[in-house]
Order: sequence, then C-alpha cells, then structure tokens
Amino acid sequence: QLKESGGETVQAGGSLRLSCAASDTLSKYCMAWFRQVLGQEREGIAVVGSDGVRRYASTVKGRFTISQDNAKNTLYLQINTLKPEDTARYYCAADETTADDCYVGTYGDFGYWGQGTQVTVSS
Repeated sequence: QLKESGGETVQAGGSLRLSCAASDTLSKYCMAWFRQVLGQEREGIAVVGSDGVRRYASTVKGRFTISQDNAKNTLYLQINTLKPEDTARYYCAADETTADDCYVGTYGDFGYWGQGTQVTVSS
C-alpha cells in the first residue's frame, strides 16, 4: 500500500517535498514517481532501484530529486524552482522489477500505485 502526501498550491519558483509512505520495505522494489495532468497520459519522472541507483526523465533532470528513507519506508520527491507546467497530480509507484531493469517507464510497468497528491503552481 502506498500513500502520497505533501501536495499543495505554491507560487512559481518555490519548492516542495512530496512523500510516499509504504507498507512494505522499499528496498525490495523499484520505486517511482509519476505525474499526470488531467486529460494527458501519466508521465514517469524518476525511479530508484533496490540498489539505490536513481534515474530521471530528461524533462525533469536537475530540478527533481528522488530519495528514500528505508527506516521509515518512505519515498520522497523534492521539487525545486517550481513552474506552472509542473501542475499535476503526482503518484508514487512500485514494482518488483530487479535493479538492473529499474528505469523511468510507463504506467504499465508498475504494479502498485498510490492515490496521488495534487500539486498546483501559480504564476
């Protein structure tokens, strides 16, 4: 079970840290963050594998940081210098993919999902 939190309305240029609390040990999974704008496909942002290796979509590299606290079974997404186009619902996801196959993928690549948390960036 995955539960996201931390979404809110912020001004452009600000920062946010999203959290995803998991009911199982994170280090067993390929963990990911996605986002979805209403009417568009869910977009992969970042992943962290069971080996701790992080990968990012080219569209967000530099402003987004994925991290995890294994002791708290919590995944994080730090977003800096927020832009209006970052407005979306953000989801965390997990899959039992091996570390070598843990890449930023598509919706169908992940078997476990949270309900999402809304981020709105005002200009």
